[in-house]
Amino acid sequence: MTQTQPPQETSALPENSPPPPRTSSESAVPASAGPSMGRLVGVDLARALAVFGMYIVHIGPPLSATTGVASWIRYLADGHSSVLFATLAGFSLMLIAGRREPKTGLAGRQAKARIAIRAVVLLALGTVLAMEYGGVIILGFYGVYFLLALPLVRLRARTLAIIAAACALVTPQLAFLLNSLLTSSVQESINAYDPLRRLSEVGVLDLLLTGFYPALTWMSFVIAGMALGRLDLSSRAVQKRLAALGASLTVAAYGMSLLLAGSGALRSMAEDGSSSGSSGSMPPPGGSMPPDGGSFPDMPASSLLAAGPHSGTTFDIIGSVGVAILVIVGATVLMDRLPRLRRLAKPVIAVGTMSLTAYVGHFLGQSALSVPAGTGSQQSWVPLIMFVLGAIVFAAIWSRFFRRGPLEYLLNAATKPAKHIR
Repeated sequence: MTQTQPPQETSALPENSPPPPRTSSESAVPASAGPSMGRLVGVDLARALAVFGMYIVHIGPPLSATTGVASWIRYLADGHSSVLFATLAGFSLMLIAGRREPKTGLAGRQAKARIAIRAVVLLALGTVLAMEYGGVIILGFYGVYFLLALPLVRLRARTLAIIAAACALVTPQLAFLLNSLLTSSVQESINAYDPLRRLSEVGVLDLLLTGFYPALTWMSFVIAGMALGRLDLSSRAVQKRLAALGASLTVAAYGMSLLLAGSGALRSMAEDGSSSGSSGSMPPPGGSMPPDGGSFPDMPASSLLAAGPHSGTTFDIIGSVGVAILVIVGATVLMDRLPRLRRLAKPVIAVGTMSLTAYVGHFLGQSALSVPAGTGSQQSWVPLIMFVLGAIVFAAIWSRFFRRGPLEYLLNAATKPAKHIR
């Protein structure tokens, strides 16, 4: 890999080049201290874990069909895997816009153009997939996140962290208020003029407010990931502070929710066996369908005290960000300090380098093989294990011959016109 192809050239279900050549290219990124290979390899490992978490939710049995350790695995994947994806999306933006120091001038304009092109491509791809698989496809939401994040790509880590915290505190309440005013007739009137809604069940209103991953509340995760992207994750001091922060956010958010809302505060909708086969959980109070068949105006204000997967509350956002930080930092520390483990994990890491391909591929694979999704009819873990192994084998073989995954290559090629920006 040459310095004309720095690690910023990533796609947006985030991915990077295969681990071995990445060290030299990292030196091209302006930084006060040269980050170690383990830093980005750790991020790739976190991406792979997010991919496998999505597989668990989409292909594995529902929570109601699991017991013991399997229940914990299923519960942790529910909601947290998609949050980890969104957080890593923010990190990916910083790879494009400048890691430790934001790009400025011509380079900055071209970086913003690459982000905008990625956003449009992901929105289009997400819309096409939503026509077949419904509103659980996250790619269209990614496109919106990237567009909304454009004004923030030059901000420092501290500023981004403050904005993320403010969004976590304010946007769930704002979403609740807007949804309480959003009657069925109002939704129908808006959707009637929405070209995206005519193509699939995910329209502009869904992308911003009422979908599975509404931008209004989910931008907190993206901005938090952007803040992480501006930090030197190879620094042990930074790792310790982030680990303490992640643990504090997780314990404080979930503990406070349990204290205020009672023992059911962390309950997943998957416990009903009513989760969507592709989402693994019902949408939040700001989601496309309220739990228990109610309507948004009927949702009690007390629902804002919950912190279960996809509940979309302040407690859920803060706790989920804490979990995402712990996963990213934990993966980084393991890859940085345990070289032997890094070598053993290389096939898994390869999945993280082509997470867009792995994500889209598992939906196409489900359709091609007629694999039942994680509904009441799916009781076996065998299909999930086969998909995980298939992704690992494919990624390991592909990465030996190509720098990028198939879809990552196409997405990168789509951004080539950005170099003509002046």
